Amino acid sequence: MRTHFDVLGWLYILAGAFGVLTGTSLFILAVGTDAALANTGSGRGAPTAWFFVLSGSLFLLGGILMAVAGRAVVHRKRRGRTAVLLLALPNLAVIPSGTALGVYTFWTLLNDDARREFGRPVRAVRSS
Repeated sequence: MRTHFDVLGWLYILAGAFGVLTGTSLFILAVGTDAALANTGSGRGAPTAWFFVLSGSLFLLGGILMAVAGRAVVHRKRRGRTAVLLLALPNLAVIPSGTALGVYTFWTLLNDDARREFGRPVRAVRSS
């Protein structure tokens, strides 16, 4: 199971890197859009450029959060497990890769082996 924790952590780091790259490219696109609109006389601060800035900010923030959480999972920190479980929920809506990553996250981290590895108490077994 330890291999799964490492793979999961590195997948989150990789997804975070893609998020940071996407956010950065959207910021560059916003600057280019704003400059192009200024040359045509349409004015500055067009809604399209602001949309790219907002989208880029979300991707950048999400990418940083995913990379930090993935690193914490690789180092077996308790807060990393919690953060990755929380980040898996919005990832489920990103079809198909985010959905696969979310399902793999839940499969990997919602069992007693993961609880033990990350310093959480094991769930009590109920007897009938």
